[in-house]
Amino acid sequence: MNASPFECDKLIRFHHCDPAGIVFYPQYFVLFNELVEDWFNQGLGIDFAKFHVEQGLGVPMGSIVCRFLSPSKVGEILRLSLSINRIGKSSLELNVIGRSAGVNRIQATLTVVLASLKTMRSSPFTDELRAKLEGYLLPELSAGEAAA
Repeated sequence: MNASPFECDKLIRFHHCDPAGIVFYPQYFVLFNELVEDWFNQGLGIDFAKFHVEQGLGVPMGSIVCRFLSPSKVGEILRLSLSINRIGKSSLELNVIGRSAGVNRIQATLTVVLASLKTMRSSPFTDELRAKLEGYLLPELSAGEAAA
């Protein structure tokens, strides 16, 4: 199976920006969280609200590593692309790239953890959820491809 990323367009709004009209960097983290919710709803076919309320599960961020490559400005459309680098027992390493006008603006590696909202502890992925996630898992690169 060839994995393909989940893509979502986000309008950069005034409230995302600093007085210079460029995205204030913490706002990217809000956009990343929206992207994960959109991915659950549209990409995985899992109602994110019901996932929390009825199933008592969440996917909090455990780690974010981010590179700010080029500023995004108010009024631009930022296309966010999400794929999975690694699926663990109860965590995912996600790769996010943001592009606008053909330019990479931001790249981030997000580690999210499947957690029980009742116990506030990690919870292993079910086989059904793991199967859905695998559709977004990037193929591993050979040593030669990784060096290129």
